[in-house]
Amino acid sequence: MALDLLFALLGLAILLLAGDSLVKGAVNLSLRLGVPALIVSLTIVAFGTSAPELLISIQATLENAPGIALGNVVGSNIANVLLVLGLPAIISGLSTGECDTRRTYLFMLAASALFAAVAFLGPITWVHGLVLLAALSLVLWDMFHAARSHRRETLSAAAVADPAEVEEEVEGADPNLPWWKITLFLALGLAGLPLGADLLIEHSENIARELGVSDTVIGLTLVALGTSLPELATTVMAALRRQADVALGNVIGSNIFNLLAIIGLASLVGDLAVPVEMLRFDLWVMLASALILLPFVFRGWNMAKGWGIVLTGLYVAYVVAVLI
Repeated sequence: MALDLLFALLGLAILLLAGDSLVKGAVNLSLRLGVPALIVSLTIVAFGTSAPELLISIQATLENAPGIALGNVVGSNIANVLLVLGLPAIISGLSTGECDTRRTYLFMLAASALFAAVAFLGPITWVHGLVLLAALSLVLWDMFHAARSHRRETLSAAAVADPAEVEEEVEGADPNLPWWKITLFLALGLAGLPLGADLLIEHSENIARELGVSDTVIGLTLVALGTSLPELATTVMAALRRQADVALGNVIGSNIFNLLAIIGLASLVGDLAVPVEMLRFDLWVMLASALILLPFVFRGWNMAKGWGIVLTGLYVAYVVAVLI
């Protein structure tokens, strides 16, 4: 089992590095081709940073391991709220009372409710997938218009005559990156993602068999925690920089994308049978963890260190409950 764990972790590392490489290559290629930075931020960066989870879910679906595909998404959403926000709150606290994420948070609640309804109607088929993707398109459309309106207001306030003069920071953008590096980043990303996904899925299934647990448990714990590492790193840095809006927005956006895009696309390549234990327990934990954010978003509560300890403790308790 030690060898399987080593190869699973290797697959996870390849996935994370390949996803980062793909984002850098795609962002710089798009900007070189004249795609506006706003569009790049809302689409390419969002898709690229979720590429590991997407490839895992698609690979798991093709290999008839729906427990890993669904467990990865449900477990990641639980980890995003309880752990990815909990640990940074312990480190430095998060001034979430200053953030205005009400609109996107409502989208997250709606996406969570829609996914839960689809899961209880399971198995999740391509028809359900199209419904999830249609909901995603509405969210992206709304985000695009909100971002464009905010940008116009910023330009007006700054009295800038030419919008092109305003530089927008986009994750992974480097105006001096040569073409050969862009090509290399894209090649490494496109080659590494399927390789990492294949390694992680194959050896995760082996670990599950050797431990006598289901694929779902591995998906909810090992795979979900691993694929949440980029969000955790981003949120910790945002907390240290006192950017609570970035931390909270990162989690909310990631959860929306996980539910609507990843499951939506994975269901197009094969039906996803929803494990009974997930319907009985994990889906409810995911919904409850989403509702935990309600007072921080709507009541202006700050996520102090005490709340960080509570959230992290709840995540540890959840993992223990899943593994027992």
